[in-house]
Amino acid sequence: MDCLFTQNITDDPEDIPQTDDPVWILGKKYNAIKELDAIRRDIRSKLWFTYRKGFVSIGGYNFIYTSDKGWGCMLRCGQMVLGQALITLHLGRDWQWTPETRNSTYLKILERFEDKRDAAFSIHKIAVMGTSEGKEVGQWFGPNTIAQVLKKLVAYDDWSSITIHVALDNTIIVNDILRQCRVEGGMTAEVDGDVPLKAPSQWKPLLLLIPLRLGLSEINPVYINGLKTSFKIPQSLGVIGGKPNLALYFIGCVGNEVIYLDPHTTQRSGSVDKKLEEEEVEIDATYHCKAASRIPITVIDPSVGLCFFCATEKDFKSLCKSIQEELIIPEKQPLFELCAERLAHWSPAEDAASEAIAASSFVDFEHIDPQYGSSDEDFELLG
Repeated sequence: MDCLFTQNITDDPEDIPQTDDPVWILGKKYNAIKELDAIRRDIRSKLWFTYRKGFVSIGGYNFIYTSDKGWGCMLRCGQMVLGQALITLHLGRDWQWTPETRNSTYLKILERFEDKRDAAFSIHKIAVMGTSEGKEVGQWFGPNTIAQVLKKLVAYDDWSSITIHVALDNTIIVNDILRQCRVEGGMTAEVDGDVPLKAPSQWKPLLLLIPLRLGLSEINPVYINGLKTSFKIPQSLGVIGGKPNLALYFIGCVGNEVIYLDPHTTQRSGSVDKKLEEEEVEIDATYHCKAASRIPITVIDPSVGLCFFCATEKDFKSLCKSIQEELIIPEKQPLFELCAERLAHWSPAEDAASEAIAASSFVDFEHIDPQYGSSDEDFELLG
């Protein structure tokens, strides 16, 4: 089955259609006819994590694994989301990779995802942490499981300098996020050319993950427009989802199609290290897909996880505004709700939720009953 999912390496890939419709890649708008090369450079600069073989074994209850082929696709999609968050924070949204890239910060990010037991976000760490979510090594993850696992793992990596919030019950509670991200004496990364600088900050950079169930066996058409709109928000880090038992990382959309990176290519495991040897250069190239793929948005599985990244509190306030104005007010049935959860015992100084959404007008801040439960079983249809 693996041979069905090899990356497109033809001389003239059909990854991006020649159309007047705008192409959106993680919040950035392109013209497919005039900017085709720029689109492809942007896509190829994204970290592409796939099945690997020949890595140091991961011990399961019944098996010892030296490859994640057949079970690790959602784990790899989670790596791609987290990897893009780190690239955006430490190198900038517009940073681009080339085969000659030896940027030390880039290599430091990539090192965290290598197939080693001691790498911060390796397949080993993710699979083993999955046992805390009731998943044995070798079992498929769903969007909620990978979100919860990554949330736990980032807490152990100080260099990455981010925090993950998983919004459940189809609701983003602004005050919960503000409490989580506001820190005393914090530091954040600011980009100055190719060198990330550490600057004083009261905000812990946020990766926001929103697991959703948008239908039973297929996506309810009422959610299609909102899902496409989510790719247009500047803070977008895409959507993890796919088809039943087939996870994909959706990074954009064009017309009624979604553009994705596919983890279903099995490549040999190896180290990039300082990228000085020829083999290390070759391994580095395997982390970048030569051409993305696309499918109709109507055929993806209804279990999805929306992803957004806010490097600063200003970014988060802007995200709240965009969500309210573009994803909630125009839709008959929004993908999710946004509320402040104002608590009576909080002082005005502690409650900054109103500031975060000041540019929008909420009709009601009351918590809305979720349409679906938050049980992880709701999100286990994917690989």
